[in-house]
Amino acid sequence: MVDPRAPLPEQVKRQSKIIDALVRRASQQKDVGPSAYRAFQSAIDLQQQVAAQTLELESARYERERTRKALVEALASMEEGFALFTDGRLNICNELFKELLPDISGMVVPQLELKLYFDLMVNSRFLVSTNSKLDIVSKALEEAGPSDPAVSIVAELLRDRWYQLSVQKTSPENTVLLLTEITTLVQHNRREKENLIDQQEDYLQAVFQNMSAGVCTFSAEGQVMMHNGRFGDILGVPLSALQPGTPVQSLLSYMTHRNLIEDSVLAQMEAWQQDMVNKGSLSRRVPHGGGRVLDVYANLLPDGHFLVELKDVTLEARSTELLENRVMERTAELTRANAELTSQYEEKARVEEELRIAKERAEAAVSSKTRFLAAASHDLLQPINAAKLLISTLEETTRETRFLPMVERLGGAFASAEYLLHSLLDISRLESADPDMVSPSDVNLGAIMMGVKSDQMLLAEQKSVQLDVVPSSVFVRSDPVYLLRSVQNLVVNAIQYTNVGGRVLFGCRRKGDKIILEVWDTGIGIRRRDQARIFDEFTRAENVPIGSGVGLGLSVVDRACRLLGHRLSVRSKPGLGSVFSIEMDIVHSATPVAAQHIPVRELEAESVDHIVVVIENDADVLYGTTQWLEQWGASVLSASSTQQAVEFVKDMGMAPDIILADYQLDGADTGIRAIAEIRAMTGTQVPAILVTADRSETVRRTGEQNNISVMTKPADLLRLRGLIEWKIRSNAPPTDRSGQTKQEV
Repeated sequence: MVDPRAPLPEQVKRQSKIIDALVRRASQQKDVGPSAYRAFQSAIDLQQQVAAQTLELESARYERERTRKALVEALASMEEGFALFTDGRLNICNELFKELLPDISGMVVPQLELKLYFDLMVNSRFLVSTNSKLDIVSKALEEAGPSDPAVSIVAELLRDRWYQLSVQKTSPENTVLLLTEITTLVQHNRREKENLIDQQEDYLQAVFQNMSAGVCTFSAEGQVMMHNGRFGDILGVPLSALQPGTPVQSLLSYMTHRNLIEDSVLAQMEAWQQDMVNKGSLSRRVPHGGGRVLDVYANLLPDGHFLVELKDVTLEARSTELLENRVMERTAELTRANAELTSQYEEKARVEEELRIAKERAEAAVSSKTRFLAAASHDLLQPINAAKLLISTLEETTRETRFLPMVERLGGAFASAEYLLHSLLDISRLESADPDMVSPSDVNLGAIMMGVKSDQMLLAEQKSVQLDVVPSSVFVRSDPVYLLRSVQNLVVNAIQYTNVGGRVLFGCRRKGDKIILEVWDTGIGIRRRDQARIFDEFTRAENVPIGSGVGLGLSVVDRACRLLGHRLSVRSKPGLGSVFSIEMDIVHSATPVAAQHIPVRELEAESVDHIVVVIENDADVLYGTTQWLEQWGASVLSASSTQQAVEFVKDMGMAPDIILADYQLDGADTGIRAIAEIRAMTGTQVPAILVTADRSETVRRTGEQNNISVMTKPADLLRLRGLIEWKIRSNAPPTDRSGQTKQEV
């Protein structure tokens, strides 16, 4: 019935009302029964509780009064003004706070509203000023919370007294105002500021007087206000003419009278003044009496005054003028030089254009020559090949007659022409920069060397020169065609320039991951001055006999080695011989393959008793090949196209022993096609050889892919015969003891 959380006075008042109600109820009862007794007993208990709580309330009031008295005494002893506002009204304050503004002290009483107090402060005659408006402080307090910082303002009072008013909301109901006197601090700061201003003024005055430029300030009416000594020195005006208050016109008149200013400058003064007013600043360079030059800078100040700065730039102006004169002179010289250079450039351009045209013509000629040789190689080699076949046939026919020496000389002459033609074609191909001309692969160097020895042994025997080779099983990274050609040229040169009874030796030696192929001879040797130029086209050493060549072999070797990345070198001494070396990379991972052994000399007396299909679109070559094979005992089917060859084989009713075909036939017809159709028709892998003037890597690879050997025209007839016999023997079926084949073709 009574809320224990309510204030004690309210609890006592509530309990009194309950007791009175119970007493009235008890008096109204007609009899005193148990319920009435219980009610009376409850009333007595409540009265005792009221008495106890009344005692506690009196004790609390006494303690509160004692605490308030102690608070008042503590506030009276504070050196700062203090006031506590509860729910926006004054609760308590000390005397210092109350008497701060005497004209409103009588109105500073309990229950005074905080906003009304601020209004009284604003209207007090003792308040001079504040650094912010008090209504702003009141608004800030409404939005502030207990945890927000205090709001402070500085107030100035009469007789130069200064206070800081700090307002802090300590709880939602209570707000504390604290007045702290800061008069001593403000006065101290003021003295420090004045001292600092005085020091700065002295410093600025010293700087002002010692400036290299002349400075003077003028009032809005055009009177001298302040200037430094340099201003009068630059103008050439004494201090008496620059006294404060002197009008500008008087200063200008003084300068005009003493010829310190020109009339042209005076005429522009009014325009300059208007320009400065419009733009706020002015910058001009003017002449001064005595041949000097001044820079004048004028700036309009915010209060309407203007500042004039003078700088003596006589030396700078003279230097600039001198520099401009020198620049003009130099410009004239450069103009003349430019005209001369332009003339020379035009002449140079004309000469360069002529040289370019000449170079283009030369390149066109070389390109035309290269294209001609490359395109005509087939047509050039065809008659040479036919002539070789016919000469070989004629040599065998006249072997027992008196015409044999003549035929042998004819063969030698054709061999020289063939060598020269091969060299020219090799140079043409190497100059064409066709990537298909060179195709590096893993090459068996030993097979190359043995083949060269076999080819050149006859030449060595004819010159009575001992030719030896040191066998090798090394594989190198090179182009097999041009490596063979290079080694052949070096060995042929060594035999050619070695006297009767001499010796030529070639072999290899290792040098780390390199292999060096060396060709040694005991020939005539080469002078040192000739060793660098012998690799040029059509160049020979001075000690070379006349008629021993045209100087193309070593040029082919040099071009091929440079294209393949091989290092070519020579060591030689006249009369002792020479050593030519080719350095190449060793291929360690290559799989050794046994070289094809083609026994050439053992076949010279044997008969070629085989059926041979010859496919050649050139009539002379076809005739010469047929005669050459028939002379050795072969049965020849001569055809000029794939269709004709297939018809011959079909009529024969069996597969031939071997096919000799040119690569390029008429139109789109090729020897590859002819061989493929004959093999397909007979169901037999007939041995085949391509004899072609095309030395490209494409043809060689196509032959390998189709199990076809490739020989280039003009073919070496002894090697061709040996290759024919080797291919037929390699492809022959096994025989039984009676000598009959186990399988018919």
